[in-house]
Amino acid sequence: MRKPSKLCWLVVFCCMVPAAGQAQAGNEDEEDRVTAAGQQAMAAGQFEAARTDFEQLAKLEPGIGEVHATLAAIYFQLHQYDLAVEQVHTAQRLKPSLTKLDSLLALSLAEMGRFTDALPHLEKGFKQAADADVRRLCGLQLLRAYTGLGRDSDAVETALELNKLYPDDPEILYHTGRIYGNFAYVVMEKLHDSAPDSIWMIQAQGEANEAQKSYDAAIAAFNRVLALDPQRPGIHYRIGRVYLTRFRAEQKAEDHDGAVREFMAELQVDPANGNAAYELAYMQAEAGNLEEARTQYEHIVERFPGFEEALVGLGGVLLDLHKPELALAPLQHATEVSPGDEAAWYRLATADRATGDREGQRKALAAFQKVHGAKPTHKSYDTQEISPQHIDAGANP
Repeated sequence: MRKPSKLCWLVVFCCMVPAAGQAQAGNEDEEDRVTAAGQQAMAAGQFEAARTDFEQLAKLEPGIGEVHATLAAIYFQLHQYDLAVEQVHTAQRLKPSLTKLDSLLALSLAEMGRFTDALPHLEKGFKQAADADVRRLCGLQLLRAYTGLGRDSDAVETALELNKLYPDDPEILYHTGRIYGNFAYVVMEKLHDSAPDSIWMIQAQGEANEAQKSYDAAIAAFNRVLALDPQRPGIHYRIGRVYLTRFRAEQKAEDHDGAVREFMAELQVDPANGNAAYELAYMQAEAGNLEEARTQYEHIVERFPGFEEALVGLGGVLLDLHKPELALAPLQHATEVSPGDEAAWYRLATADRATGDREGQRKALAAFQKVHGAKPTHKSYDTQEISPQHIDAGANP
């Protein structure tokens, strides 16, 4: 049994069929019976039965706009979109005040592939609909319409707005993800067609290979970029990232050394690249060279006071050096910069406990548990531009 859609119920509730008092006395009982039967059928999700009842009611009272509005909603639910459009137009002609039918008209036209006709109504519904479910449906159909009309930038703009309005909606995430991917593909195809041998195309190939974990191909592409422009900022850093990713997967010493070499080369090209400096400090901490890691982290946060991951890294190194009183300031700052970072709260709770601040520990631990319960425990290296700070599995502040 098909359940009534939210849009269908919106139309029905906003367009309730008037009482039979408007009809001739001889028809009142019959109209009441048909109306009640049709509404019960809709409530039960029996739309074929509801269709029969409301088609009969439309013959008994052809001049009532609400009857045709309800029929339009039923036809939409039954995927008979051409009939839904016809009934919407009839309802609006009989009663122009039934403005909420605009969204139903827009969605029906879009389902028929009549994107040009549907577009102004969809845009209005997405911007002005008071009901979140109707706005959501209009937004999803807008994605289809813009894509079908070749208006890719408008589709991306709508996708961004949908993600803002419905951040955890799986259907929204699926369709907006496809929009972003399609747009990226179109842009890259244009870049390939217009400048196939350009430094930008080669860099894009390197990044694509990196994303696909084709490490040798990524390194080769980035080195081609450097052959064309040896002083190009960011390229040594990207090569270093590839080496570091592969090192963490395969633990080969040559990849570790390659990452260090490339991050240092990046700082020669661009001394202001805090990410390269951060990765070197992170690797020192991983290797147990705590004093060297501390010195490097301190230089980073001195130059970039809001570098949240570096603040958390510095706090962690100071904790490992048994200097919790010094760890408090960078960790407190980190929680202010990024209140959603569980590693910052965890290390702050640890520092508070070590310095005897039980109330501070309680508050930091409560914040950690709140953040920890809202997302996965570990941040993914592959999805960030830098190596994320993290907490050890099973640790307890």
